[in-house]
Amino acid sequence: MSMLVVVTEAVPPRLRGRLAVWLLEVRAGVYVGDVSRRVREMIWEQVTELAEDGNVVMSWATNTESGFDFQTYGENRREPVDIDGLRLVLFKPVDAPDA
Repeated sequence: MSMLVVVTEAVPPRLRGRLAVWLLEVRAGVYVGDVSRRVREMIWEQVTELAEDGNVVMSWATNTESGFDFQTYGENRREPVDIDGLRLVLFKPVDAPDA
């Protein structure tokens, strides 16, 4: 079991309801919980199936240099990058065509 945080933006109510089954919504679109890897992977499947044009970031505690890992779905100005094995976030410029 590990701590899981899911932050959603502009996702359909159906996904928000589905997330609320396994996680606690502590603020609008922010979900937290303590789940197994299997449940985390099942939650991510729901995200990719139901998020439509919204965007989602999911972060969980793990045994890495930073102590956590994360993955994203959908378009956002923040883009995950891997630099020498360390996951960081690159901010795209505001005037980028796909921002």
